Amino acid sequence: TIVYALVSRQKTVLAEHTTTSVTGNFPTVTRVLLAKIPPSDGRMIYNYDDYVFHYVVENGICFLCMSDEKHRHRVPFALLQEIKELFTHKYGLEVPQRAIAFSLNEEFSRILQDRMEYYNSAGANVDSLSSVKNQIESVKDNMVQNIEQVLERGEKIELLVDKTDRLNQQAFIFERSGRELKRAMWWRNARWAAFLVVAGGFAIFFVAGLVCGFDFHRCKAH
Repeated sequence: TIVYALVSRQKTVLAEHTTTSVTGNFPTVTRVLLAKIPPSDGRMIYNYDDYVFHYVVENGICFLCMSDEKHRHRVPFALLQEIKELFTHKYGLEVPQRAIAFSLNEEFSRILQDRMEYYNSAGANVDSLSSVKNQIESVKDNMVQNIEQVLERGEKIELLVDKTDRLNQQAFIFERSGRELKRAMWWRNARWAAFLVVAGGFAIFFVAGLVCGFDFHRCKAH
């Protein structure tokens, strides 16, 4: 599954998208990785724990995605190839060179989302296309590296990714705790209301007793 994709000019991210099924710090990890990617045209695969970063650089623009399948490279590269073509068709070669960070995100993140959803659902079909096989013919073993090979000491960041199941479980626990807290607050307020009503009744009775006598004989006389 491809969970994250971006378009950048070196370290300047122009657009990005994360699937709703995961959350984590991989955008932070990616920023560190972008600083290590050469600006010259090329493509590479970086392994990072149980995740894989694929990238393609062309004309100084980097197209990168992250997937959770370590031994499946055709689908990510097919995605990046189409993203590259769509991005170039939409913005040309000059606009991305002067665009500021995230200035293209509002428009292009929707395209990233659409293409990621397509390739995640049609992955098996894409994986079998001979054209895709030809596109990554040049991606050999020497183009697959562990990310530790390009990071300097102290730059290694633990990659944290939470899947939807865990998030849903946490949301359920939070929702249940919220209902229980709301119920407890209601009962506490109800007890206070009842106490105030009883206390108010006693106070009224006591004041009336002082004025009229506790058998109300003085008030009856009037």
